Amino acid sequence: MTGGYLFNNLYIYLFLALFLLCTGILGVLFRKTLIGMLISLELILNGAGLNLVALNRFVSPEDGYGVVFTLFIMGIAASETAIALGIIILVFRKYRHIEGEKLKEMKD
Repeated sequence: MTGGYLFNNLYIYLFLALFLLCTGILGVLFRKTLIGMLISLELILNGAGLNLVALNRFVSPEDGYGVVFTLFIMGIAASETAIALGIIILVFRKYRHIEGEKLKEMKD
């Protein structure tokens, strides 16, 4: 196996995207702090973006649809992060902690 063949293999990129997606899902399920959950959501979005770019590169390289969708995902991720950090700061100011399990008061 040569070095050039390793980077021209679609399955490497799909496996990495699947790894990012699974890591993000496990992080959302098992993290206790809101910052950890936010980072896990970013991993999920990055895995989806890598999947779209890899499929665009190997399946249909003449079209740029995968790259365009990935740019939209990056924009959505940036705005989601800004809004979520604002909410986390407000929660911290009110409750003095950011652990998701201890925020039972927000359900009412």
